Amino acid sequence: MKVGEFKKYGSVEKRAGSSPDMDLINAQALTELSEEDVFTFRVVACDDQVDRDGERFTHKALGQLGDLFVGRTIIMDHAWSARLQTARIYDSDLQESDGVTQLILSAYMVRNEATAPVIQAIEGGILREVSVGCAIKHAICSMCGTDKAVAWCEHRPGKEYDGETCVVDLDEATDAYELSFVAVPAQPGAGVVKAYGGEGRQEAVQNEIELRKAMAMLELEKNRYN
Repeated sequence: MKVGEFKKYGSVEKRAGSSPDMDLINAQALTELSEEDVFTFRVVACDDQVDRDGERFTHKALGQLGDLFVGRTIIMDHAWSARLQTARIYDSDLQESDGVTQLILSAYMVRNEATAPVIQAIEGGILREVSVGCAIKHAICSMCGTDKAVAWCEHRPGKEYDGETCVVDLDEATDAYELSFVAVPAQPGAGVVKAYGGEGRQEAVQNEIELRKAMAMLELEKNRYN
């Protein structure tokens, strides 16, 4: 069951000097690609630290998201259109450093005239910010243990209660459906849709997710006949 849609922001980083795993890339491709055919990069998608919304992914959720994102495409500006598919994710990894666990996604695109401007923008640091969209089943309040995805509690993430800051743990990823290049969000928390507050809110958010998927499928059908 998908409970809520969450958008979290990440960034593109330079790939390490080692060669990409062409076996994993070719598992996604329909024709055999060589290392010279592709441009690869890595995305720091999300981590297990408390973010500006007072939320954090559990280690389990990060691992689940890593599996779910492999094979997904990277799009532009949240536009669910086949024409705006930019790259494809071919691998994921959890990396730990200084007590922080990050979900790292590896992506590739085919080198050609159409992708050259995008590759140049990535290499030049222009295309750097990404938005990761996913569905999470549980949102657990650190103060009282309430699952905010299914019930209401009085505690607000980021607010202090008796000297302790309320945090919401996002657990059990059920879908990963969007990774998009975006501009830097102007407002803290921009683009985040919550599913807190009981079944009525869950249904509204789920309807929004299904509507967006239906629009994407319609766009794909239109492209077939253009």
